[in-house]
Amino acid sequence: MIGLTAMAGVAALTGTTFAAPPQAAPKRPRIACLVSYWGATRSHADWIIAKLMDGYWWEGAHTPSRVDVVSVYIHQFETSGLGQKICKSKNIPIFRTVGEAVTLGGKELAVDGVVIVGEHGEYPTNLKGQWLLPRWWIYQQVIRVFEQSKRSVPVFNDKHLSYSWDEAKWMFDKSRELKFPLTGGSSIPTYFRKPEVELDIDTPIKNSIVVGGAPDEGALFHCVDVLQSFVERRKGGETGVRSVQCIRGPETWKWTERNPWAGKLLESVRTSFDLKSGHFQEIEKPNVCIVEYNDGTKAAVYSGQGVGWTYAGEIEGRKDPAVISMLGWPGPFSQYHASNSQPHWITEMMVTGKEPFNAERLLLSTGITNCNMDSNWENGRYSDVGRRIETPFMNMTYRSARGPQFSKGERPPNVPYMRGFDE
Repeated sequence: MIGLTAMAGVAALTGTTFAAPPQAAPKRPRIACLVSYWGATRSHADWIIAKLMDGYWWEGAHTPSRVDVVSVYIHQFETSGLGQKICKSKNIPIFRTVGEAVTLGGKELAVDGVVIVGEHGEYPTNLKGQWLLPRWWIYQQVIRVFEQSKRSVPVFNDKHLSYSWDEAKWMFDKSRELKFPLTGGSSIPTYFRKPEVELDIDTPIKNSIVVGGAPDEGALFHCVDVLQSFVERRKGGETGVRSVQCIRGPETWKWTERNPWAGKLLESVRTSFDLKSGHFQEIEKPNVCIVEYNDGTKAAVYSGQGVGWTYAGEIEGRKDPAVISMLGWPGPFSQYHASNSQPHWITEMMVTGKEPFNAERLLLSTGITNCNMDSNWENGRYSDVGRRIETPFMNMTYRSARGPQFSKGERPPNVPYMRGFDE
């Protein structure tokens, strides 16, 4: 057989031109989607997977899908009629177990990435108000297949890792042990911003607040993850969390009076939106999550209305706080509803094999949320003024190196689902 080098020599002698061998198209990652519930367009499973299947809106234009969803597992299968209908229309198999979904019914790992959406469905809450969703339960079955197959692939886990710190830490540690990219968390940090700015790396942040709807654990996590996406860019990088405390009810405002840095930042948010004096104090069930970091930086997350999700930061050397808001979901329910940037970064990780941001941030946001829910309870008794929980177990450090990741440009139009039906 004549090799390519010899053929080139023949071509030079005879004047014959040979076409270059065709380049193979890049392999599209094959993704397994493992969900708790997929029964309505409002479910996170539908928001995320619809875009992985049919494309999403990014930087002012439709972006076609770059991955193939090849298998699905649904924990609450009977009530997930929408997911069943979609998978049937696209000839995607729904497997009865997590293990079968990631092995495609075989004995070893057979996909290039895993997307876990353990959000929504009929699941109980505990005394502290934590929603007992099966994220760890699904994840640990994926890990079992990774270990048996002696290889691993990127994993996305929607929202916080778990309602349990021990489970969350185990999940993070397994990603480091088995050396696979891990991402997840809230979609809000990558949502459209006003103004369209990102804090520079090594910004000298002194204190921060986030204001957003935080009446329960799930909503609080969105706010905490927004906070972490800003404060991780402070001078010196992330140093870990020293303590977390939750205060609820009228005591929220007494704490604010004793901490003028927080009151000043809250006022900067109010005036930025031109809201009447006392607007935030009118909320029916006020609460504040107080975070102290190992480098002395302080932060607070307030449950508040009328400002979307808004970050305010006191920055050394600046007269006025930096105020950055994430506002307005597109709707009604349609192809581009809710987040489009999150499916973009899921796809980027599946294609490149690189985490879009440090997975330590996801673990810290999870830990802060968990400690906040624990704070008001001790020995079975509740108090509006929660205990200050020391958190030496959240001493992880890292330096963020990512660029801006939020959506920019024209907001998405309201177009019908590309799958051809709503529900």
